[in-house]
Amino acid sequence: MAAASSTAPLPLDGRVALVTGGSRGIGREVSSHLAALGARVVVNYASNPAKADELVAELASRGLRAVAVRADVSDPDAVRALFDHAEEAFGSPPHIVVACAGILDPKYPALADTAVEDFDATFAVNVRGTFLVCREAARRIPPHSGGRIVTFSSSIVGTLLPGYAAYTATNAAVEAMTRILAKEVAAKGVTANVVAPGPVRTELFLAGKDEAFLRRVEQQSMGRIAETTDVAPVVAFLASDAAAWVNGQVIRVNGGFV
Repeated sequence: MAAASSTAPLPLDGRVALVTGGSRGIGREVSSHLAALGARVVVNYASNPAKADELVAELASRGLRAVAVRADVSDPDAVRALFDHAEEAFGSPPHIVVACAGILDPKYPALADTAVEDFDATFAVNVRGTFLVCREAARRIPPHSGGRIVTFSSSIVGTLLPGYAAYTATNAAVEAMTRILAKEVAAKGVTANVVAPGPVRTELFLAGKDEAFLRRVEQQSMGRIAETTDVAPVVAFLASDAAAWVNGQVIRVNGGFV
């Protein structure tokens, strides 16, 4: 008599994940990876519905559940509406919130040449946006539900390269803010951690860089530039039950890039 087969539940089965900046670059891979682990995913995007809809359709073709929601993360009303849409779509507030939306000035100006408008725009998305998303997550993630908050910084905080003053400052702010948040939400059984990638082959990273620069980066990071698939599993780990005792940490995912 054949033994009855059993299928183990996926690690994130039953959980709702919200990923800002979730339709492109690292965020896209994070959305796909969390969905593959069983999460129902809200893919947030700012300006390109085609990319977001394409991802949702691709996930649906694999039997995975996701919805795309447009929202400007620097707008408090839009962030509240984003969380409302997540709850309406899946019948639950998000259990996992990944703040991945971010921008970088591809002109790489020295601090003395940085326009106030560009400085403000970078802080509006990278810091204000992360703050608003984290604030809503702290208020809405159900207590003791495996709640996870993951924000994004960059290993640039350690390398301190010229031309990245405003961008590096935003990432340092995110790291400090997230580590404090981790202490504030711990009593609810929620964790908050930071993933800080090094160079990753995305539109954001490649913009404005020449081949000579890319070769220097490869020499400093295990002989290659990272792919988004190098980063998403780290986020997935932090979102899982296996990381229940990891809180307030900054995880550098950079192949040793210094």
